[in-house]
Amino acid sequence: MARIAYHDADAEAFAATRHLTEDGLTAWRAAVTRHLAPHPGMRLLDLGAGTGTWARSLTDWFPGVEVVAVEPSAAMRARCAFAPLVAGDAERIPLASGSVDGAWLSTVIHHVPDLAAAARELRRVLRPGAPVLIRSAFAGRHEAITLFDYFPEAIRVLDTYPGIAGVEAAFAAASFATAAVEQVPQVTAPSLRDAAAGLRREAHTPLQLITDAEYAAGVQRLREAAHVHSGPVIDALDLLVLR
Repeated sequence: MARIAYHDADAEAFAATRHLTEDGLTAWRAAVTRHLAPHPGMRLLDLGAGTGTWARSLTDWFPGVEVVAVEPSAAMRARCAFAPLVAGDAERIPLASGSVDGAWLSTVIHHVPDLAAAARELRRVLRPGAPVLIRSAFAGRHEAITLFDYFPEAIRVLDTYPGIAGVEAAFAAASFATAAVEQVPQVTAPSLRDAAAGLRREAHTPLQLITDAEYAAGVQRLREAAHVHSGPVIDALDLLVLR
């Protein structure tokens, strides 16, 4: 099961706050284009699609590419405006064998309980040579993510996530090889003040899994910093590409 339940409160908070503006997505669009080589007629799996924000962006960016969203949480599916959307998870992808030309997984790999089983299932549904693009915060790689500057206690949660080497090993057993690993920058919020105002604990797994006192201390640190710092909040998550 996932690290958090993604019941209604979690899904509502995620839908309300976990989205980037088009400007914030610029580098991600370039990275996906580079590694996916999208073209009309391509079929792309968005696995763990959540509320559908990435599926919508991928569809907007790449005309003629069919995006199929798969999401295990009923609460997330209820808030998803994207179609087609089907129930399923990484170990049971409800698609035919060899039916997709690529897979996109955004901030979902840490919720997958059996990476080896997920790798085998992705190998089944992907056509030969198709890439898996995994966008994630990986264990041991918190330095470029602003959230951990103000909630350092949440680093211990992040460090229970899969590391890049562990994901690579699990996927290697299903005949995937690493094609690329890169950090991709994004504008997460216009300012720290905006980040503080829009913060919802339920939308962030690492914040849910620290203590209430640790969370309160982090909120105080963030609010104090918001009075001092100006400029946008720029973070970098990793993109792991496997083929």
